[in-house]
Amino acid sequence: MLQKSFRRPQFYYTTAALPCPYLPGRSERKIVTELTGADAEALHDRLSRAGFRRSHNIAYAPVCPGCRACIPIRIDAQAFRPSRTQRRILALNADLEGFEVPPRATAEQFALFQRYQAARHGDGDMAAMGFYDYRAMVEDTPIETLIVEVRDPADALVAACLTDRVSDGLSAVYSFFDPALARRSLGTWMILWLVRRAVALDLPYVYLGYWVPESRKMSYKARFRPSEILWGGEWRVLTEEEAEKGLLPAAPRVTVSAG
Repeated sequence: MLQKSFRRPQFYYTTAALPCPYLPGRSERKIVTELTGADAEALHDRLSRAGFRRSHNIAYAPVCPGCRACIPIRIDAQAFRPSRTQRRILALNADLEGFEVPPRATAEQFALFQRYQAARHGDGDMAAMGFYDYRAMVEDTPIETLIVEVRDPADALVAACLTDRVSDGLSAVYSFFDPALARRSLGTWMILWLVRRAVALDLPYVYLGYWVPESRKMSYKARFRPSEILWGGEWRVLTEEEAEKGLLPAAPRVTVSAG
């Protein structure tokens, strides 16, 4: 007698409203689901293409009533050409080297993470994270994850980027860098490094999370061109005018079905 294999049902939950971390005066709600079991990798792949992001073993996407400010964005790595400013950043940091290492938290990483949080996000929740919180952020992953460590000629760690590998690209989860080296634009340099790495691996995209045109901290993601945005339920090319002005046509919220 043949036995049928049953697929575990996937449950999705909506969080309570919290203050928006990007736009003052607005509230944030998310749809979340757990990434566990043998299907975690395949589910994460599908959800990434549907605009979700990962934190620990949770995938999430914004579902804020009446707000469409957070727009999933990814770089077309194979077609990407750096701008004049980005070429200057590459030249300025020619002495740096990026290394892929396993997702294992170290005291060196955490010390850099603390300096970054204190300088850039001192009033945020992450500034209060201890080492064990940081270790959970790095190591609690059910999928293929790595850390890009960026080192100078003296082998000092100057930047790092927690990165997920998905079937069609690399996904930048969280990056941080030495705030004393602001003139190097290390945040931009790490994205450029990921683009080059994606090309070397013959992967089409680098996922950057959410582009928030109204937020100064999140608007920079549209500077990497060509890029695609998930808008109206489909990935499409972000036009130059849209990237510069942040003006997009109205689009309905599309219900995601990822299995």
